[in-house]
Amino acid sequence: MQTAYELIISDNYNDIHKKKGNIWTTGKVPSSENIHVEYKGTPLKPFSRYFWRVKVYDKKGKSSMWSNPAWFETAALKNSDWNAAWISDGKKQPLHEDDFYKDNPAPTFRKVFDANKKIKYARLYIAGLGYYKASINGDRVGNNVLDPGWTAYDKQVLYSTYDITNHIRQGKNIISITLGNGWYNPLPLRMWGKWNLREQLTIGPPCTTVLLQITYTDGSKDIIPTDHTWQVIPSPILRNNIYLGEHYDARLEQETVNNPETVLENPRYAVKVPGPQGKLTAQLQPPIRVIQVVKPLSIREIQSGTYIVDMGQNFAGVARIHVKGKAGTKIRLRYGEDIHKDGSLNIMTTVAGQIKQGNGGLGAPSIAWQEDSYILKGGHIESWSPDFTFHGFRYVEVTGWPGKLNMNDIEGLCLSADVEEAGKFSCSNPMFNKLMENIRWTFRSNLFSVQSDCPAREKFGYGGDMFCTTNAFSFNYDMSNFYRKIIQDNVNDQRPSGAITETNPYMGIADFGTAPDDGSGPISFQIGFPFLIKHLYDFYGDKRIVSNYYNAFKKQAEYLIGCSKNNLMTVDISDHESLDEKPYKLTASAWYYYHIQLIAEFAQLLDKPSDAQKYASLAKEIKQAIIDQMFDKSTGVFDNGTQSAQIFGLWFSLVEGEDKNAAFERLLETIKSRDGHLSTGIFATKMMFDVFRALDRNDVAYRIANKRDFPGWGYMIENGATTLWETWAYSDNTYSQNHPMFGSISEWFYRSILGINPASPGFEKIVIKPQPVEDLIFAKGYYKSIRGIIASSWDIIGNMFHLQVEIPVNCTAEIWIPSTNGTLTESGKPIEQIKDMLITGHQNNYTIVSVGSGKYTFRSFL
Repeated sequence: MQTAYELIISDNYNDIHKKKGNIWTTGKVPSSENIHVEYKGTPLKPFSRYFWRVKVYDKKGKSSMWSNPAWFETAALKNSDWNAAWISDGKKQPLHEDDFYKDNPAPTFRKVFDANKKIKYARLYIAGLGYYKASINGDRVGNNVLDPGWTAYDKQVLYSTYDITNHIRQGKNIISITLGNGWYNPLPLRMWGKWNLREQLTIGPPCTTVLLQITYTDGSKDIIPTDHTWQVIPSPILRNNIYLGEHYDARLEQETVNNPETVLENPRYAVKVPGPQGKLTAQLQPPIRVIQVVKPLSIREIQSGTYIVDMGQNFAGVARIHVKGKAGTKIRLRYGEDIHKDGSLNIMTTVAGQIKQGNGGLGAPSIAWQEDSYILKGGHIESWSPDFTFHGFRYVEVTGWPGKLNMNDIEGLCLSADVEEAGKFSCSNPMFNKLMENIRWTFRSNLFSVQSDCPAREKFGYGGDMFCTTNAFSFNYDMSNFYRKIIQDNVNDQRPSGAITETNPYMGIADFGTAPDDGSGPISFQIGFPFLIKHLYDFYGDKRIVSNYYNAFKKQAEYLIGCSKNNLMTVDISDHESLDEKPYKLTASAWYYYHIQLIAEFAQLLDKPSDAQKYASLAKEIKQAIIDQMFDKSTGVFDNGTQSAQIFGLWFSLVEGEDKNAAFERLLETIKSRDGHLSTGIFATKMMFDVFRALDRNDVAYRIANKRDFPGWGYMIENGATTLWETWAYSDNTYSQNHPMFGSISEWFYRSILGINPASPGFEKIVIKPQPVEDLIFAKGYYKSIRGIIASSWDIIGNMFHLQVEIPVNCTAEIWIPSTNGTLTESGKPIEQIKDMLITGHQNNYTIVSVGSGKYTFRSFL
């Protein structure tokens, strides 16, 4: 355990090497805190590097050595630090809708600059909308793709920082930037025949703002900003769109464009433009990158010149081709998740916005499928993949290929936010292991600066998905900075009334909104905002998240109070994708109750007693109103008595004691009536496993999870799914086959089977409570928390239970060890004989042991 720490920060390496902190010296601070220590030194300067070291003191007061020097850099700390213009190519936007679908080459901007002194380091700060690709002297800068992240550009624009020291050479250099349309210049597609993104989003012609800074060894700097002196030329990218794809003509490539000695004849120059009004903000969420390359499983020529490439895996990204042929040869790539019985490509589950019958607006394709094309320049082998689009697919239809398409000619580039892996799980049930693999493919397919519902036909960030899968995502990946971005997206698009929108960024959808015509989302999707705040506090321990967004959440809470009637709500999308009749009034009112519960909890945390009392009192009134109108005490039935209704009532702890037991028995009856299957939608499916964990009924959870027929995860796998479906039923026409909502079960693997649970914010206190069940004979895994790795692995041999646990430094844990009789040992010794280990109780065939950090091996008898 840590009892104190000491930090020093300097603005030069010599001082920090001598253990001097000329910017900040904390002295010895008595504290066990080792995360989220806020900087309180001399005000930091923009575009500057700082060095720091730390040492800690253990429980005996002994100090560690000083850590090795580390460093961080600042970028622009306020708007005035960004002294560069927004520039575009000056072309006018089309006047007619159908003209948006014609060729309009993406612009490339270029600037020659000198670096005539010895370089210490160089940085590129760049925002390019919708997307950008930058290179210096012909070499691509960084490996980010589809950058920057999508935001409400009237409120916030993200910029990225690159270390370009090794790109700059002494003498003449050239930087070039190509811009794609992205979300800033979308097509006027009528999504679902209704929503035109150009009328909903902040839009404009592609534009960029750039600061290139070179710091020399003599301390001087050169700054190359975007301005009217940058030249602009058309790129070989003829058309690009996030849904329909990208079209490239390699014959238009100009080999000398990246040569600083090249002088263009009659060059065009960039035009300064106002650009979006959003605040330039450093992009902190993990950028999108190529995270894996997938090789084809098979290639079949289904008719002369038409090939179907099976990648063997549904994923998000693009295809990359390697081809040699005559100049002017055009290759078409169409993408889909499925194939028809005759082996041809099925595009229908990936069609943008259900535009399938000419309902996409003037000029839009009759069916809005995903397609890329490439025109060869001829000569040597040409390798190409799109830069400014992404698709969801398993199969690629290839036409126009010169000669015969071979396995080495095409591959899949998996794209995703490059989030760090945080957890692993495996067990003795092969179906669960396959399900976990499918979930992780699904999750990675839907991280594109928003957590999307699907990577093909929608690509939007729905608030309801946040509640369902946030915990599951975070057990698998470090989502801390990613979800911080999503929380800000919610605030960026918060309605003047206080309502939270259904999607963030907001694109016009407002199904089952809490009030007519105010842009509000359904209350079950509005919960995503406060639930993410709570989640980041619970998982990562950052109280500032609660403080920073409290006022926005309070505004939302007051708005919901104004929408309620007699302490109840009636309108909601309810348990989306459930198989039963939906209990609309119950779910709407339960979500209202939860919003008010959370604002009361946050007020208490932030020491706002009047708010805490006000909202806690209101929460009690809402709860009582729900019980009075929607709970039958004589039968234990909530609302319509479906699985969803019973689970909502139990998850929100609306009743206690005998009423709770009766409600649970009713739930078991509904499961039995469906031959042990679930019938829940996206919300109650997540809640169901929480309820079974809390009530020590993992046997019921296991039997539901382990079903191999409809409906269930096993049914998806038995039918060839490599990612999760949007619906329990197989769809070959309408619904996505790569949808994360039902991935909430991954949380159950960690929290119930491995038993890893936070007992305080940031996992400073931990509960390890594995729940072995049915025919499972082993499970193993870990979660890499903000404080370190928490591991739990167990196996059963005969009637002996073996449990191995790892608890991070500076944490304590309560270990629940399944045991019914006999001696309980740790590393072969009876626990009673071990110092610093304490048996604190026995409950429901568990022995509860309190421990500190370390690695432990327990044995008990079942």
